[in-house]
Amino acid sequence: MAILYTAEALATGDGRNGHARTTDGKVDVALSAPKEMGGNGEGTNPEQLFAAGYAACFHGALRLVGGREKANIADSAVGAKVGIGPNDSGGFGLEVTLEISLPHLSKDEAQALADKAHQVCPYSNATRGNIPVTVTVAED
Repeated sequence: MAILYTAEALATGDGRNGHARTTDGKVDVALSAPKEMGGNGEGTNPEQLFAAGYAACFHGALRLVGGREKANIADSAVGAKVGIGPNDSGGFGLEVTLEISLPHLSKDEAQALADKAHQVCPYSNATRGNIPVTVTVAED
């Protein structure tokens, strides 16, 4: 694979209660565990950052595939929910739900396009077989 771009970030402090910053300074955030996990919830957390990244990446893949197929992808949107919880090995695992909005397509057309984007999206390719990812189409 020929790498086109590499993002770099550094996390410091106390893990989920620390700080994260990209080397170019475009992302610079305080981190805190969510209240549901015993934290104060005042900062962002890795799951929120992952959800934002996955939603944006999947939306890019959706627009790429939709453009190739000349589908009407105007007003499209992608929401991502990232859940975290204990797994069977004593650690933690993630699960993702992607909610796709393609208001100018039928539900079947939208689902077919979303399924194709799921094969193209780098986040989907990275998570496939590692965590459960559900791709749903919103009723617009």
